[in-house]
Amino acid sequence: MSAFVGGNAITLLENGADYFPALLQEIECAGREIFLETYIFENDEAGARVAAALARAAARGVAVRVLVDGFGGRSFVRSLMPGLVASGVSVQIYRRELRVFAMRRHRLRRLHRKLAVIDGRVAFVGGINIVDDLTPDGPPHPRYDYAVRVEGPLVGPILHSVHHVWRLVAWAGLRQRRPQPLLASARTDPAGSVRASFLIRDNLRHRRDIEEAYLDAIGAARREVVIACAYFFPGRRFRQALVDAAERGVEVVLLLQGVSDHPMLLYATRALYPFFLARGIRLFEYRQSVLHAKVAAIDGRWATVGSSNIDPFSLLLAREANVVIDDAGFAASLRASLERARANGAHELRSGDWGRLSRLRRVASWAAYQLVRLAIGVAGYGSRHD
Repeated sequence: MSAFVGGNAITLLENGADYFPALLQEIECAGREIFLETYIFENDEAGARVAAALARAAARGVAVRVLVDGFGGRSFVRSLMPGLVASGVSVQIYRRELRVFAMRRHRLRRLHRKLAVIDGRVAFVGGINIVDDLTPDGPPHPRYDYAVRVEGPLVGPILHSVHHVWRLVAWAGLRQRRPQPLLASARTDPAGSVRASFLIRDNLRHRRDIEEAYLDAIGAARREVVIACAYFFPGRRFRQALVDAAERGVEVVLLLQGVSDHPMLLYATRALYPFFLARGIRLFEYRQSVLHAKVAAIDGRWATVGSSNIDPFSLLLAREANVVIDDAGFAASLRASLERARANGAHELRSGDWGRLSRLRRVASWAAYQLVRLAIGVAGYGSRHD
């Protein structure tokens, strides 16, 4: 795992209301090079604004490099991509989805990261896709999510990672190793006082870095573990780490989806509720809108913000990226934000709630749980996960 480095300025960004203005401002100020990685790049109001800003940057001579996942970005390929390419933006698609019904293991190995680096000076890391907070026919409140804005030495490894993946995809698509030099080197002078680490998950040297960081922090917790996670389907080691923490007196709080854009995973997660509730772990469902966050705050010091869910698809298959922060001020800000979300939009589950559910809903959760386990097994990871 990457070591902590000091001297960073890291700003917490809550929802698209914070994230998109900050990202757009940096794109408009870019002078040499922009990297943008995303899982979804939707052709909606937010996507159109970002695409227009990228096109303007390319028009003034900035090298703009956009990498979008082939599954999450299927609509992007048809809608926004042609215009961006025509405007001079370099666009690559990670594992382009060509057959809708193909079921192979590599199909689940997605680019799930949400990263941007502008002029090697400032970076963005988080869970927010290029998509509107508010969705048609969805809840009347914005999707709940986080990102961070980073300046300082940590920009170095973030830039190295996006550049590395850009070159890999270029090589895979062209079948040749053409030089892809950086035009703007990372500015790594101190910009603040925050210690932080940039962690990735890939299928080579960093298979479990993000998961291990979580497990180490939970294992060291003495007072409180607060996790907010969109898709929560932890394996045995992660479940046991949470139980062990609760047994030694740590307050363990899980803020999970109550409204979901993937109902199958929501029902599968609910099948785990009796296990957690019986062991003293507090469960809250966020019901005001879709919770899309992948963050945690532990003991008022350790925090993480990123793209990685706590499920087998993130922890065992996808390319992910998280920032881990060792800073009391940042951890306090994140915890306060999560507390507001919990107070204003969440409902706490009690041990008796599961028993009061209809038999049909309990059977639906059990069936969803088994189907998700089957999908994990088809991918070849079942025995290692559960």
